[in-house]
Amino acid sequence: MNTLLKDILLATLTALFFSAFIYFEHYGLTSKLINTLFGLAALALFLYISKRAVLFAGFMIGLLWFYWIGYSFKYQGVGYMTPIVTIGFAFIYMLFFAPLAFTNNPLIRAVLLFALSFFEPLDWNWMQPELLFVNSYFGVYKYQFALILLALSLPSVMPFKKYYNYSALLLLVAALNYGYPLQQNAPLKIKLVQTDIKQEDKWQEKNLYPTVSMLFQEIQKAIEQKYDLIILPESVFPLFMNKTPELIKQLKKFSYNITIVAGSLLNEDGKNYNVTYMFDKGNYQIAKKLVLVPFGEYIPLPKFAQKFINDTFFSGASDFVTAKHPTDFIIKGVKFRNAICYEATCKELYEGDVKYMIAMSNNAWFAPSIEPTLQKLLLEYYARKNGVTIYHAANYKGTGIIQ
Repeated sequence: MNTLLKDILLATLTALFFSAFIYFEHYGLTSKLINTLFGLAALALFLYISKRAVLFAGFMIGLLWFYWIGYSFKYQGVGYMTPIVTIGFAFIYMLFFAPLAFTNNPLIRAVLLFALSFFEPLDWNWMQPELLFVNSYFGVYKYQFALILLALSLPSVMPFKKYYNYSALLLLVAALNYGYPLQQNAPLKIKLVQTDIKQEDKWQEKNLYPTVSMLFQEIQKAIEQKYDLIILPESVFPLFMNKTPELIKQLKKFSYNITIVAGSLLNEDGKNYNVTYMFDKGNYQIAKKLVLVPFGEYIPLPKFAQKFINDTFFSGASDFVTAKHPTDFIIKGVKFRNAICYEATCKELYEGDVKYMIAMSNNAWFAPSIEPTLQKLLLEYYARKNGVTIYHAANYKGTGIIQ
C-alpha cells in the first residue's frame, strides 16, 4: 500500500476512535465497553502511528470536535469567517498534537500526550484527552490517564517486553474507575427551563415582548406547581436588565413566591457583563461571569491586536469584562455556585466548597451541531471529578441535572 495512503487511513482511524464517544452520546448509542475499547485504540494508535499520520490525525480531530465553532460568526455579521475558523481550528489541533510527531518512541509520546492534557491553546480548554473515558470503565483523573498511557507504551520498552502482558494488565486495572466523590441532589424542588429561541431571532426587538411573556408564563406555572426555585437559561432576557426597572419590579414580585435565577446582561460604568440575576423575596443579586469565552466574549491575544480584531471581525461585540472571583448564591439556606456557559467547564469554578452548581447556557449559537453534547460530557467530567451536582438550564439543547 502507498505510504501516504496508509498514513491517511491510520490517521482517519485514530481520529474516528478519538472522537467516537462524542457522536455515540449525541445519537444515544453510548456504551461503556465500546467507549473503553475505542479510547484505548485511539491512544494506542497515537503512540505508534507515523509522524506524518500524527499530524493528519490532529487535523481531523480538530474538525470532528470543533467544526461548529465558526457557526457563531454569522451572528456577528461576519459569516464568511465560518469556514476559515473551522479550518483554523483543524490546524490548531494539528499543531496541538504536533509534539508527538517529533519522535517515534511510544514512551516519549506517552509523556508528551500526558503533558498536552494540561495545555489549553488560545485559552480554549475543551480538548481534554482523558474525556475519552468519561463514560467508560476507566476513571478520568490524571493519574488514571497516565497509567493508561504507560500501559499502552510498555511494549516499546525492551526490558518490559517479556512481562508486558502482566504489567500492562496491572496498570490498566489500577486505572479502572473505582468511584468518584459523592454527588447529592439539592434539598429543594428545582424547575429547569429549556427554551428554544433561535439565535437569529433572539435579539430582534419585535420578539422581546413574546419572549418575556413566555418566561413569565413559565415562572407562573412553576409557582403553581410549588417549585422552590426556577432556573432559566443564559441571557434568556435579551437586554440590559439593569436598564429595565419595570421588568425588575415584576420579577421581584414573582420572587415572593419562588426564587428566580435567570441570565441577562448588565451595563455598569460603561462596561458590559454577561450575568446571572437571582431574585428572592423581593430582592435581587447579580453574579458576573468569571471566565469569558475566547473570541466570543474576549480576544485571547496581545493588547495591540485585541481592538483591531474585535472591531474588524466582531463589530465591537467581543468586549465583555469579568468578575474577580466566583459568585455563590444562598437559596433557602443552600449554597449554589453560579456558572454561565463556558465557565461551567472550567476548573476555576469548582475551587473551594462547591456541592451544587447552577449553570446556564445559550447553545443556539451553534445549532445544529454536537456542541451541546460535548458540553454535557465536559460537565459530567468536572461534576464527577469534583463531587458536584450541576443544575443546567439551556437554550436550544442541554438542559438537565448533571451527575
